[in-house]
Amino acid sequence: MKELGDYLRKTRIDNGVNLEEAAEDMNISVTQLENIESGNVRAFKDIYKLKQYVKFYAKYLGLNPDKVIDQFNEFLFEHTSKISLEDIKNARDNSNDKEESSKIKSPYTIIHEPKENVLPIFVPIVVLIIILIIAVLVLIGRASRKSPRTSELKSSKIEIGELL
Repeated sequence: MKELGDYLRKTRIDNGVNLEEAAEDMNISVTQLENIESGNVRAFKDIYKLKQYVKFYAKYLGLNPDKVIDQFNEFLFEHTSKISLEDIKNARDNSNDKEESSKIKSPYTIIHEPKENVLPIFVPIVVLIIILIIAVLVLIGRASRKSPRTSELKSSKIEIGELL
């Protein structure tokens, strides 16, 4: 990346553009341009964003962006092919942890754990309520029916009342 950065710096200087002017025109910071020109890849968290900056910078300088990106991709391949699989796994695990901790917590973005299943408790309660309702209805039905004994008592009251 150092060679690509030197090439971009030399082109910028040959075009008569100072670093501050280029940064202002591209709407990025001077520090980011310095890092690109010095080949400091570690200053960028996202390699794809760096790639977009390099492509945009190449266009700005009047270079063929495809050729510059090809050089960038060669650097990237050389750089990443030296990384062990264990390092890649560790980096992936660390980035997932950082992403989780840096997310904004709100009621709308929190992933709620599934609640315990209330169905096993709910079903017996509903069955018990239904049995109680049926029992009350049966008792009311029996009370409203006139039993022969009740009618005998009523008739005997009438007879006693008539006698008096």
